[in-house]
Amino acid sequence: MKKTQKISKEVLALRRTKAYRKAYTDDDFMSRRELRPVRLQLELLKPELALAEHDIKTTVVVFGSARTRSAEQGAGREAELQALLKENPGDPALKSKLAAARSLRPSAKYYEVAREFAKIASIRDCAPGRRLTVVTGGGPGIMEAANRGAHEAGAKSVGLNITLDMEQGPNPYVSPEFCFRFHYFAIRKMHFVMRARALVAFPGGFGTMDELFEVLTLIQTGKKRLLPIVLVGRQYWTDILNFDNMAKWGYIAREDLKLFRYAETAEEIWAHITAFYLEHPIDGDPGK
Repeated sequence: MKKTQKISKEVLALRRTKAYRKAYTDDDFMSRRELRPVRLQLELLKPELALAEHDIKTTVVVFGSARTRSAEQGAGREAELQALLKENPGDPALKSKLAAARSLRPSAKYYEVAREFAKIASIRDCAPGRRLTVVTGGGPGIMEAANRGAHEAGAKSVGLNITLDMEQGPNPYVSPEFCFRFHYFAIRKMHFVMRARALVAFPGGFGTMDELFEVLTLIQTGKKRLLPIVLVGRQYWTDILNFDNMAKWGYIAREDLKLFRYAETAEEIWAHITAFYLEHPIDGDPGK
């Protein structure tokens, strides 16, 4: 019979100390400021390895506001705020939220366009034998609409969620094996771009602008190969951004205005993407 070695109380106590934990199982250690380079590398590697294992190489990235709701969601939000305001009629914060919800009513059409586009992209080839996987930020709004469209088409889609002070959880339509969570915006944006073969930007705020201009800059500077960029909702984009004036003042070239196209419907978005790949066949790695 094998003898079991008796372990002293002192040794057991040592085994329970933080210092004795393996480094990668010690959350306090892994969260130290000095470990930031390691965390950055891990955030890069985890999705990279998972997507490679599933052979996800060509994607279409869909950006847009988390505040955009479907017509049904928008009506529900307004009803909720009206009920709260009835109980607290003098609350200025509730009044402001209700006004914002009402101003966003017209954006419900974009929810449906994103949903329909993702269905199309999930079942059609953008070029012979080339299918795109839908990628979003994984949250609500336009992101939810695109993941939902892919889900309804029976296709897998990716969600690159981000940890925020105001908790933003993943929407329920992201494929579970591709539901990733990030701390660092920089690594998250890298994953948006690395496999992207097309970018579709719906109306949005600072986050949407950040993501759009990052891709435009990467293409303009040659860090990313040319790819179709479609801005959905010409009225919105031309109202808030005057690209023509950028060119007029000389801060971008006239040629840079050809880096993107406008569209209003799901079919128009898809037509821009397929037209691009008739002229620029997909070849090799999407990166530079």
